[in-house]
Amino acid sequence: MLKDFTNHINNNLPFLKGSKLVIAVSGGIDSVVLSHLCQSLGLKFSMAHCNFNLREEESNKDEGFVLELAEDLDVEIFIQNFDTETYAKENKRSIQMAARELRYDWFKELAAQLKFDYVLTAHHADDNLETFLINFSRGTGLNGLTGIPVLNENIARPLLVFSREQIEAYAKSEGILWREDASNASRKYLRNKLRHEVVPILKEINPHLLDSFQNTLSNLNDTASIVNESIKSFTKQAVVATDQYGTSYSIAEFTKTANPKAYLFELFKDYGFTEWNDVLNLLVAESGKMVKSNTHRLIKHRENLILAELKQINIKTVTLSENELQNGRISTPIGELKFDTVENITTTSNNSIYVDKYRLKFPLELRLWEEGDVFQPIGMSGKKKVSKYLKDEKLSLVEKEKICLLNSNGKVVWVIGKRADDRFKVTDSTKHIVKITLEN
Repeated sequence: MLKDFTNHINNNLPFLKGSKLVIAVSGGIDSVVLSHLCQSLGLKFSMAHCNFNLREEESNKDEGFVLELAEDLDVEIFIQNFDTETYAKENKRSIQMAARELRYDWFKELAAQLKFDYVLTAHHADDNLETFLINFSRGTGLNGLTGIPVLNENIARPLLVFSREQIEAYAKSEGILWREDASNASRKYLRNKLRHEVVPILKEINPHLLDSFQNTLSNLNDTASIVNESIKSFTKQAVVATDQYGTSYSIAEFTKTANPKAYLFELFKDYGFTEWNDVLNLLVAESGKMVKSNTHRLIKHRENLILAELKQINIKTVTLSENELQNGRISTPIGELKFDTVENITTTSNNSIYVDKYRLKFPLELRLWEEGDVFQPIGMSGKKKVSKYLKDEKLSLVEKEKICLLNSNGKVVWVIGKRADDRFKVTDSTKHIVKITLEN
């Protein structure tokens, strides 16, 4: 196996030979063999071990074993202890997912702090097959069937082309010791059920299963490359705007395709959406309809779909005294309001208005708009509901949610960033002009 490993590194991962590496070592056979192979090849590496404290004394024995291994190989080692169960409860994760997040977050931090070029993990061909079957059994798209990548940013997996059988044979032939994790024999987890009950049957049916699987992965990855190129090209045409409110996509670009649902899935699959028929129905839904995931939402707005983060808009009411106005500026949840006494009106914009100081009654109030709010748009003699004004302005739901009002004695002075109220405007009889500006 050493010869095959050497050829694999030389032909496919030559950049590892001159890099500063850290190997994720659990104490199990895969990571221990990887460490021995890397040392035999003369690679420059350190070791990193995660103690998840999930198996009481066994976890501590794993840590002790890895410390001895590092001493035997004469390499630097880093140990990190985690309270995995607490993290899982606080973040509503399964134990496996919690451990994965803790592990990779620490690897990322370790690599950044100590300038490691690559983190090596010991995933092998059987792991890849099991991951494929897990994704397949749960339901997935094309990307879920393309396997574990050999290289993902700074995470490299040099053993991915080797089978568990090859790794075990090498360990035994070289007299390499390792720690057995008793939980690997349990049928409690899906991966273990597949490993012990499903994969052996598949290998019985096809003794060359892993070779066939590698060919299938190669074909699927080729197809995925074609799909990704198509999606990139489509995205350039479909995205009409990206701003503080989210990303807007032209519905027309989806409807002109032969399979809009496929494009919707490829564009939005990474944002937690699961009800794809509901997403598809947004294309013909009324403006304002939406579909939510745990982190994002897709909103139908006229001729577009807006992808926005799912955030709770919580701007508390702020009161502004006359003294605060005299101080010139005040910080608010939507930016900084600046008050200046000026001699005359100069340039105007959506972010600034001019008002008659003596028409203001203090304290002023800044808050989110509410249903039932009414104002008198400047230049108009009649009143208008703020909701109707925002609708006429063709604002999306996301934009409307962030609109604030500046009020004086229950009257709207300014729909901030949009329109001033006529009742506070500067006239020929105005003696003191105040310019109010919102600085984001």
